[in-house]
Amino acid sequence: MVKSLITCDCLGTQTIDARGLSDATGLDVRPPCSALCTTQLAQAEAALSDPEAVFCCTQEARVFEELAEGLDRPAPPVLDLRDRAGWSDDTVPKLPKMSALIADAMLPSEPEKTLDVISEGLCLILGPAEVALGAATQLKDHLGVTVLIEDGSDVPDTRDFDVVVGKLRRASGAFGGFDVVIDALQQVNPGGRGAFTLADPQDGARSQCDIILDLRGDTPLFPAHEKRDGYLRAEPGHAPGVAAAILAASHLTGTFEKTLYVKTTPLLCAHSRAEQTGCTNCLDLCPTGAITSAGEHVAIDPMICAGCGACSAACPSGAIIYDAPAVDLTMRRVQTMAKAFLDAGGTSPRLLVHDTHGAEMVRLSARHGRGLPADVVPLEMTAIGAFGHAEAVAALAAGFASVTLLPGPKADIPALETQVALTNAITGEGKAALLDTPDPDAMSDALYGAEAPAPVTTPVRPMGTRRQITRQAAKALHPDTDSIALPDGAPYGAVLVDTNACTLCLSCVSLCPSGALGDNSDKPQLRFQEDACLQCGLCANICPEDAITYEPRLDLTDAALRQEVLNEEEPFPCIECGALFGSKSAIDRITDKLKDHAMFSGDKLRMIQMCDNCRVTAQFHADDNPFQGGERPRVRTTDDYLSKRRDH
Repeated sequence: MVKSLITCDCLGTQTIDARGLSDATGLDVRPPCSALCTTQLAQAEAALSDPEAVFCCTQEARVFEELAEGLDRPAPPVLDLRDRAGWSDDTVPKLPKMSALIADAMLPSEPEKTLDVISEGLCLILGPAEVALGAATQLKDHLGVTVLIEDGSDVPDTRDFDVVVGKLRRASGAFGGFDVVIDALQQVNPGGRGAFTLADPQDGARSQCDIILDLRGDTPLFPAHEKRDGYLRAEPGHAPGVAAAILAASHLTGTFEKTLYVKTTPLLCAHSRAEQTGCTNCLDLCPTGAITSAGEHVAIDPMICAGCGACSAACPSGAIIYDAPAVDLTMRRVQTMAKAFLDAGGTSPRLLVHDTHGAEMVRLSARHGRGLPADVVPLEMTAIGAFGHAEAVAALAAGFASVTLLPGPKADIPALETQVALTNAITGEGKAALLDTPDPDAMSDALYGAEAPAPVTTPVRPMGTRRQITRQAAKALHPDTDSIALPDGAPYGAVLVDTNACTLCLSCVSLCPSGALGDNSDKPQLRFQEDACLQCGLCANICPEDAITYEPRLDLTDAALRQEVLNEEEPFPCIECGALFGSKSAIDRITDKLKDHAMFSGDKLRMIQMCDNCRVTAQFHADDNPFQGGERPRVRTTDDYLSKRRDH
């Protein structure tokens, strides 16, 4: 069935070309109402009889939900055209932009993957006794409370909640599964007359809890503590903050859904091989410490992950992929929006990528300021950090003239700057920008004042992995260019080998995580496929001769897809049978180094120049053969035993 769009011009403050939108989108766009949420509620009620109806107003979504509930019908989906397109000082027709926004909203999306987290309400309260005990008194009827104080003289004479004395050594984990270690722990002895006494102190005591309420006013227990679920922190001297933290803690019991933000493929990870460290991009970026080294790959704790998305944007191999929403959906969104804008008659659209904070800035600018220009198409992301260079290059190749990232207050600015710089290196300076401002008016002024660069002549919409999409998009943007120089640290490039130093030991081949480096089973040869190279650093780190360096670049020719020979030699012939093995330079170098060694005197040095079979044969027939023993004893038979009996 065809979707029906229920539109409203909001008391005549915006213009909606219903017929034009119908032609451009292929949907049933109804003529606009004027006050759908108030005097024309009857029309809204009638529209709810259509299960395919979409209401083009998010501001009054609650009104439409309540109306649907009263009619025993499901709440209708809503779409914001007014704030993102209709309310604008730009006099250019908004049809292309509205068409792009509608096309984006019509894309099917998968539900988020979640994990159930169960909290039994076990809460550990830290802080000065006068504040922590007061918080415990308020929470004791809602949570299972334990207060940790450092001074035993502050222990109250109440058993309404647990009080322990000690010093917190460390805390780990997240909501529903915190693990704490306490030194000098003393528990209350509840028996006896008079003041409570304390047990003997114990170091290294471990305990678990679901919630930590930190009122110490000291250094937070966790990095990026505001992103750690279940960890509530407030300054002890700030009464409103303490009250807010207590209120939040009181609601943290029951079963909750934790979004699984990323998915991993450990086999693709280029973190480490043979105890040699390679790529550490995600480890360097993760603000919460959710990513840790786990041998040859990294591990991500889903309970700690806050979903910033920076790891996905920076991962060179695709071992970490953002999944809320999936990367391929983001690619489809930017490509669909560009196509819809251009098909509706628009030219040179600009993409504005933002998060929920940026969405509020757009709404404020639309209501009280200039709004967005007609050629600026906003794309809201759950996590703006997940929009990396691959997504930006794909957007530019799809027809957007420029890409602007509008980060919120929780965004990792250095990580975004790295992705913007890499995008500009691939696509050309000025194609991507970071608009870091919290002021809606400043945002609008910057967008109105910027000129759109020339877009790609022939838009393309490639599919595949982020690396494949980047390569195909770059070829579309630079049809006459063979290679693009990239900044240091880029995940694309060539491996350069000093052939004078390389001995073709092939250590690099055995460690290459992507298969970019290979050998030849027929002759000593080092081969390289540039398209697969991650520039992870493993081969350079393992090379015993320091013969490997890197050249960050993006080779757009077909040569990058083929295996090219970096170094080769003639094989060394066995001095006994003539069989080819090893490389001549390696055998000569080893022979030269060992010629004066006492253990390789005489014919033993010649064994280095033999193949495996001849070396074993020569060793077996040598006078000092370690496998040669004395004469084997004769096997005893039955006759031997009977003969021995007869002799006795």
